[in-house]
Amino acid sequence: MTVRLNPYLSFRDNAREAMEFYKSVLGGDLEVATFEQMPGSDPDEANKVMHAMLTTPHGLVLMGADTPNAMPLNVGDSITVSLSGDQTELLGGWFDGLAQGGTVTAPFMQAPWGDTFGMVTDRFGVNWMVNAEGVRD
Repeated sequence: MTVRLNPYLSFRDNAREAMEFYKSVLGGDLEVATFEQMPGSDPDEANKVMHAMLTTPHGLVLMGADTPNAMPLNVGDSITVSLSGDQTELLGGWFDGLAQGGTVTAPFMQAPWGDTFGMVTDRFGVNWMVNAEGVRD
């Protein structure tokens, strides 16, 4: 059983370029998914990065994505803390705790890619993503 804490960077139309740069510096394997692979997304944003994950040989994980045009991107909002792992109950509890006094921007529920996923801005203004591998019980 694992739980990880990873930085998640937000970009405006240059996530692929930035993540490829980080790969050139840090090494490792880069996985990139575009909005084209997400049902119901804006066709004009099909080539934008929905999610990218760089995993380095030293165990570092850096994630990032392009912010859709319909969403604001403020410099202070350009990083999100991502909690992920395979302990759905634990991660769900953390999501609920972070949501106390905060704002849920996406409920912790099954996502189109099969995991349980949610987003919340805590009461201090910190953005969080929580992803549990598999389906929530």
